[in-house]
Amino acid sequence: MNFTDKLKKVLCITISLCITVLAVFCVYKRASQVPQLSTDTALAAVFLTMPDGELENNYGDEKNVYKPKNSKPTQSVDKTEKKLSEAVVDSNEATYPIKEIDLSSNNKLYENIAINNKTSFTVDPKELLKDGLPFEISDTREVQVLIVHTHTCESYMNSDSGFYYESFYPRTTDNEQNISAVGQAVAQSLKENNIGVVHATTQHDNPSYDGAYDRSFETIQSYLEKYPSIKVVLDIHRDSMTQEDMTRLKPTFTYNGEKAAQIMIMTGRDSSYTYFPFWEDNLKFALLLQNTCESMYKGMTRPLNFGDFTYNMNANSGSLLIEVGTDANTLSEAVLSGKLLGNALSVVLQNS
Repeated sequence: MNFTDKLKKVLCITISLCITVLAVFCVYKRASQVPQLSTDTALAAVFLTMPDGELENNYGDEKNVYKPKNSKPTQSVDKTEKKLSEAVVDSNEATYPIKEIDLSSNNKLYENIAINNKTSFTVDPKELLKDGLPFEISDTREVQVLIVHTHTCESYMNSDSGFYYESFYPRTTDNEQNISAVGQAVAQSLKENNIGVVHATTQHDNPSYDGAYDRSFETIQSYLEKYPSIKVVLDIHRDSMTQEDMTRLKPTFTYNGEKAAQIMIMTGRDSSYTYFPFWEDNLKFALLLQNTCESMYKGMTRPLNFGDFTYNMNANSGSLLIEVGTDANTLSEAVLSGKLLGNALSVVLQNS
């Protein structure tokens, strides 16, 4: 091999190495923008597992979400699936129980605030609430609130039967039957209280569940650009809790004689994966909303879930993820909670 051939070989190897390094760097940068995943943050006293013993996770990739036998594939949502109220079931099909529970806590740190703190940060609600809202509301008639749904197709039971069929599939593309209906109830309450709001009903988990957080973050950014007055971003979900014996748990409380779904407010902390400089502002906002919800509607809230995760809450200093009930709650119970949540948020914003 002459000198020229050797030189060509060295150059080829060098170029290949450079391309490999660049590819690895791009993958790393892409991964750093994806919300950090964590396991389901249900009440610690209840051991919730999937049938194979893995913890159920309602926030990550679809592979971590329980799939009952004979269910439709979850990688893509069937555009032709019927409303829940029109679903036809086989009367001989196996059924499993639904257990109604109260996940509110009497272990309050301050006033009406209970916290499930999974971080090393010591939360002092009294101190954090001294300054009130971490952002200013100048004119509530302007658009102040954005409501989105990362997992838009999440849905509920259609009746309070106390059981579910083996083929029960708590997802639908019908926005009148899925979590969008809850978001609409929140938005309607805000409008009735003269709070400017926009509700994004884009189905970020359809046709693909994977990548939903990336797509919803793009939606959030587009609305923040269109409406610079937005101070609050609520990503509204519904939770899922299933015990080893296949019993699904249904957290409820009662308001004016009606059954409603308990909610769980989530807020995260800065991590090595994402840029999240104002996480403490989000925490202050979450504490204020938690306190207000519980003082207005006793038993409405599960303990505030505070952990080392992001889930797009690094969008602005008023971003929260809120779980409204579980897939064992009925849609009407979740919609009622959405209405009450909108009322409580209105009080928080109008008293800022």
